[in-house]
Amino acid sequence: MDSDSLDFLRKLISTPSPSGFEEEVQRIFLERIQDRVDRTYKDVHGNAFGVIHPDRTPRVMLAGHCDEVGLMVEYVNDQGYIHFSAVGGVDPHVTAGTRVLIHTGSGPVPGVVGKKPIHLMEEKDRQKVVKIEEQWIDIGVKTKEEALKLVSIGDPITFDVGFRPLSGTRVAGKGFDDKVGVFVVAETLRRVNREKLRCAVYGVSTVQEELGLRGARTSAFGIAPHVGIAIDVTFASDCPDVDKRRVGDIALGKGPVIARGPNINPKVFQRFVDIARAHGIPYQVQAESRATGTDANAIQVTREGVVTGLIGIPNRYMHTPSEVIDTEDVENAVRLLVLFLESLSGDEDWIP
Repeated sequence: MDSDSLDFLRKLISTPSPSGFEEEVQRIFLERIQDRVDRTYKDVHGNAFGVIHPDRTPRVMLAGHCDEVGLMVEYVNDQGYIHFSAVGGVDPHVTAGTRVLIHTGSGPVPGVVGKKPIHLMEEKDRQKVVKIEEQWIDIGVKTKEEALKLVSIGDPITFDVGFRPLSGTRVAGKGFDDKVGVFVVAETLRRVNREKLRCAVYGVSTVQEELGLRGARTSAFGIAPHVGIAIDVTFASDCPDVDKRRVGDIALGKGPVIARGPNINPKVFQRFVDIARAHGIPYQVQAESRATGTDANAIQVTREGVVTGLIGIPNRYMHTPSEVIDTEDVENAVRLLVLFLESLSGDEDWIP
């Protein structure tokens, strides 16, 4: 991945966007694509769109969701400690002891998530996961009045961790689920050859996926695409304790994952496989035996139904403050999608 693209990915990861608070990351997405598309816009839910050749058919929708899991200020006690709730599927195993940022109207307020020290816990309690509602955030104040001068009820909270290159092409950070999908959508719009396109392309950075695929539902209804491709992360199984019998044999660095199953149009699946083989793009296949937990689920059943595909980026440690991906998988996903779009003639018969 070149330095310009890596800087864009770093900027996406570093920008807070818990579900319902995606405005700033959407600005970054639109800035990245504005000189490569014919039109950009947002809708009332906050979904952000970039469109190439809007008057052509078929209409192809690419969707990656920009929201990340996070926390929210719920209650401040008399000593100024902040109690919080989860925004999306936050794992209470990993919250205690982490540094956080509370995003207020006056800027971010740093804090740490506290819990009772292990020395003071009963033996039976040491074996339990401390519930989210039993944890708190310490921002260093002494009273409720001091705290409420700095934060407000409903302020969103994110983990205070950055983008970290690891060995080779591996990187760590929060929110790769699914800002890496937004990255792929943006870079596909930037790199596709407009002269080869015989279709309309709607690249969408969707919102509130972590709360029930909401942005995909409304944006797909508005676009009424003929073909919809979701780009999301998927579980990597090349690390300890992940059961390959449940999620398949998926590894970092072995290419993007092409999903196969009832959520996926079989001809779209085969088109991706054929393109990858013809162009030497490494790829992996993942069985999805039911509706996926991705934007593809919502897109498929929009209006009278949409021809749907799903491309996954292998991801370790999903929904923790330190997810890990391989940037080569990301680059190959962009290559695959560019070639897919350029291959469409408009005469395809997608009926199974």
